[in-house]
Amino acid sequence: LILIEKVVLSEGARIGHFNTIRSFDALIMGEYSKIGNNNYMTGIGSRSKKHFTTEPIRIAELRLGTHSSITGRHFIDCCNLVEIGDFSIVAGAGSQILTHAIDIRENRQRSAPVRIGKYCFVGTGSVILRGAQLPDYSVLSANSTLSKAYDATYYIYSGVPAQPTKELDHSSKFFSRTHGYVE
Repeated sequence: LILIEKVVLSEGARIGHFNTIRSFDALIMGEYSKIGNNNYMTGIGSRSKKHFTTEPIRIAELRLGTHSSITGRHFIDCCNLVEIGDFSIVAGAGSQILTHAIDIRENRQRSAPVRIGKYCFVGTGSVILRGAQLPDYSVLSANSTLSKAYDATYYIYSGVPAQPTKELDHSSKFFSRTHGYVE
């Protein structure tokens, strides 16, 4: 089920079975990007006056880079931009990406973009909150919660909240793939 205004599927991009993609502005899929099966992707379009009326310009889109992928059974909230970089994988199942939350102090909904850099691996059951950024060439460990924007590349981020815990070898083959598929 795809109920959004704009869908761009570049060469070789694929969307699997039993996905629900609704109520945000655009899905933009780079070359050979893939959305697996049984995902739920929803949001509130940028023209809606229901929430976020005091937000600066809000882009309610999901953008997948070249050869990037989202496996299956994930929840992605696209009230603001969700950007998944080239050759990155949201792996396993049960991860959540949330671009909005309630600001308790102001009693208002607030949103912010979520960015996953290029050549990243997001482990199963992870939670990525509004405004968070996983830098290029990084791993978010399974069951971790990323709640802020980081910029240090080649690290494993893990824990609740996630923090850089181990430096990664720059020569790891995952970081130099020319095809998205991992054997």
